[in-house]
Amino acid sequence: MSTVALVDDDPGVLDALGTLLASRGHAVDRYANATEFLAAPPACGCVLSDVRMPGLNGLELLASLQAAGDPRPVILLTAHGDVEMAVRALKQGAFDFIEKPFEEERLLGAVAKAVEAGQATAVRMTELTDLRQRYETLSDRQREVMWLVVAGYANKEISARLGISIRTVETYRAWAFEKMGAKTLAELVRHGIALEEALGEREKP
Repeated sequence: MSTVALVDDDPGVLDALGTLLASRGHAVDRYANATEFLAAPPACGCVLSDVRMPGLNGLELLASLQAAGDPRPVILLTAHGDVEMAVRALKQGAFDFIEKPFEEERLLGAVAKAVEAGQATAVRMTELTDLRQRYETLSDRQREVMWLVVAGYANKEISARLGISIRTVETYRAWAFEKMGAKTLAELVRHGIALEEALGEREKP
């Protein structure tokens, strides 16, 4: 089950929001400040945080999560927000920005969307981790052939570019398909696109 991490220095808000979210079936972890939240083990779900808190504020909390590579969507709450702050929060990567007092359904709708987005991100990250582990099992030559296949080169063209026989290309290509868990060319291309985004050009052969 996905967990909503609720961060607010007001005990009354923690209690009220926690009760509301729990009544709609969400698991809820409550934290009195950003430092306490950041020290806790991460859980799949989303973060619902006040903006103005002692110590780290909500925007700083968001920045800390991004720096740590934490994929959880962050919804920010504030009673003192303005358009400038909202725009800054969204540009910084906040999933949503809600001003107090808020309508319960508005908040619950935002949380539901954030949880769904967080789950989808978690699935993508798991898949990408698997792809990277598979990629690590390829030899340098198998990687070269894989990237040329992904780029659309035919076996004959790959043979000429690498100075190896077509039969050797076919062997490396077959290994690339097997090790990457791809049954079709389209699947290998999709894997390659995902890896390009994760690895960057510098890690490609």
